[in-house]
Amino acid sequence: MEVRNLADAVAFTTTDGSTIRSLLDLSVAPVRLQSLAEASLEPGQATEAHHHRLSEEIYYLLEGEGLMDVDGEVRRVGPGDAVLIPPGARHQITNDGGATLRFLCCCAPPWTAEDTYF
Repeated sequence: MEVRNLADAVAFTTTDGSTIRSLLDLSVAPVRLQSLAEASLEPGQATEAHHHRLSEEIYYLLEGEGLMDVDGEVRRVGPGDAVLIPPGARHQITNDGGATLRFLCCCAPPWTAEDTYF
């Protein structure tokens, strides 16, 4: 059984500009088909618009609010919202609120920096 706690996850900044804490991905666990990480953006921050050729991604918002852009369709998102990002879809999330925006990132196949294109 593989159990990871967010408090033990080391934060790093990805190439898209978000702060990530990997919970279960290729760098910390024997995953094969998916990955899970917690991401955060401070007020005024945004990820750099990007896409993944292989990974289907889901964002699940935990705290804060912002604007989610998937292939030019922009929607306001907040706690409890789940966003599907198909492979190849250009996407960006912007924290235009007054508090930290926290969300889970689930990718299948697992996220890799090499599958992030700008």
